Amino acid sequence: MISHPAPSRHCAVEFQALPSRIGQVRRIVSAQLRYWHLPQLTDTAALGVTELLANVHRHTGADKHCTVEIVLLWDRLTISVRDHDPRLPEVRSPGTTATSGRGLALVAAMSESWGMRAQRGGEGKVVWFTLPAPPPGERRTGPGAGPAGVARPTAAPPAGAVREPGHASPVPG
Repeated sequence: MISHPAPSRHCAVEFQALPSRIGQVRRIVSAQLRYWHLPQLTDTAALGVTELLANVHRHTGADKHCTVEIVLLWDRLTISVRDHDPRLPEVRSPGTTATSGRGLALVAAMSESWGMRAQRGGEGKVVWFTLPAPPPGERRTGPGAGPAGVARPTAAPPAGAVREPGHASPVPG
């Protein structure tokens, strides 16, 4: 029996997390997902990456340089944002009249899993989230194309990874 490795795809974009650039990155993420025949994930992925980039813009110092990575591995899409600020974000419980502080809670609610980890040497952090994606043979395009309900493999998180409570899915490396 011949074993075929799981297909994977990768895309990375480096830029300054400025409000004028966030819309451009949303369009890049959407175009990449359409190219990979995953149009049903574009709205959710664009929302998640927007929230993570807004945090980079709002909470990092003067260095707003960051990298957005999109990785498709078999039936899981992972989007991560890496920046140079070593401070890990905190999930807040904002009051009903607060105008900010809900971004990470929104990412947690819309994703299959999410988390964060410090970069080695204190040179920044990575915040990521995953979305279920139909395996290659089940990818559909066009109106009505939605995610397929398939079982997803699990794995142990890498050493040093931080998982948020209530999210038992694996942490990408």
